[in-house]
Amino acid sequence: MLPHGTGKQIRVLVFAQGEAATSAEQAGADHVGADDVIKKIEGGWLEFDTAIATSDMMSKIGKLGKILGRRGLMPNPKSGTVVQQGDLSKAISESKMGKIDYRLDKTAVIHVPLGKTSFESSHLIDNLSSFVDSLVRAKPSGAKGEYVKKISLSATHGPGINMDVQSALALGSSN
Repeated sequence: MLPHGTGKQIRVLVFAQGEAATSAEQAGADHVGADDVIKKIEGGWLEFDTAIATSDMMSKIGKLGKILGRRGLMPNPKSGTVVQQGDLSKAISESKMGKIDYRLDKTAVIHVPLGKTSFESSHLIDNLSSFVDSLVRAKPSGAKGEYVKKISLSATHGPGINMDVQSALALGSSN
């Protein structure tokens, strides 16, 4: 979770039915449905940024794996997007507030949005320190050597600015 979000308005889709669908709508989900939404997605509709599903819906959603999986939208228990009915409102609010998922690409690089250039510098620093802290906590116990070798910040189409790694790691551990 980034303390100040990413600055992007997140559209949340919830796969749920019955009482869970009602609670998802009350929690602020933009789109809620079951079989009707599955048919819309099969028809090419993808106007959402995050998909959350209740665990009972995963058997129906499995056939959307080829469509949603390629775009990184498939609900996944590891990322917290497959939830029980009681945790649904928490998952929706976290997604709306700026929860980010990150993973290594093929070249062992992590790309993460930390905010917009219009953010105050203190908000960007808070987001950076929160991310670095979670990255350090995610280090496997068996990993040896230097875990973070380089940190570079850039705007979307701007040049990268290298940061001092030790300063950034100290910033993350100060939280």
